[in-house]
Amino acid sequence: MAQQPGQQRSLPQSKEALLKSYNKRLKDDIKSMVENFTEIIKSARIEEGSQVSRATQSEQDQYEMQVRAANIVRAGESLMKLVSDLKQFLILNDFPSVNEAVVQNSQLYKRMQADSDKKLVALKDDMAAELYELEEEYYSSVYK
Repeated sequence: MAQQPGQQRSLPQSKEALLKSYNKRLKDDIKSMVENFTEIIKSARIEEGSQVSRATQSEQDQYEMQVRAANIVRAGESLMKLVSDLKQFLILNDFPSVNEAVVQNSQLYKRMQADSDKKLVALKDDMAAELYELEEEYYSSVYK
């Protein structure tokens, strides 16, 4: 995670520990993937001077490759879970961006309120003028 040292110090102890555990998980999973891939490549070599038969060695190598491939898949799934956890952490703990969104929405709604207030005042003035004219007409009418 790319955080500045000043930002990391302002985090509570539990959040800092959580970030360290995320970092450790990342390093462990990547290390596991690299080690297992390296061992799969090494087991692809054919050894000439072996005490077991080629068929037995082939079966053993095939089984080892399957186990190591499963370990790579497990590490990949763990990395995907880590990405999900990091996204959740960012959503729940990114207060500056949440606050910024709230401020922007607040400003938008205040502008909309001011526009509505202006329109209502203009409508009130128009209605008052029309009512005044109607009252004038009514009171000056001979048919009242």
